[in-house]
Amino acid sequence: MNIDNIVDFSEANTHAERYTPAPEKILKGNPEQTVYNHYDSPCGQMNAGVWEGEVGQWTVNYTEHEYCEIVQGVSVLRDEEGNAKTLRAGDRFVIPAGFKGTWEVLEPCRKIYVVFEQKI
Repeated sequence: MNIDNIVDFSEANTHAERYTPAPEKILKGNPEQTVYNHYDSPCGQMNAGVWEGEVGQWTVNYTEHEYCEIVQGVSVLRDEEGNAKTLRAGDRFVIPAGFKGTWEVLEPCRKIYVVFEQKI
């Protein structure tokens, strides 16, 4: 390994993957999403990149641990009991594996993410 192996997000020429959650998961709007997955670990358990989401709401069920940093926009994360956390630019947090609830984008949102998928 050397310096050429460093993944600099600002210089990455990563293909945009555009998608929408499965129809049965969408609760409101048309939450189109784009992900730029800049890094996949050789073991397949970790990846990192940039995610962008349009206004809408959908259900989530995290099987992975995810570190997030909101860099633009406003979202609301709700658990299954209805407790809510508003997420804005500058917020940094971890969503643990096993979290279930909803993600709602109120203003187009952009986040940096690092995901770790634990092998069982």
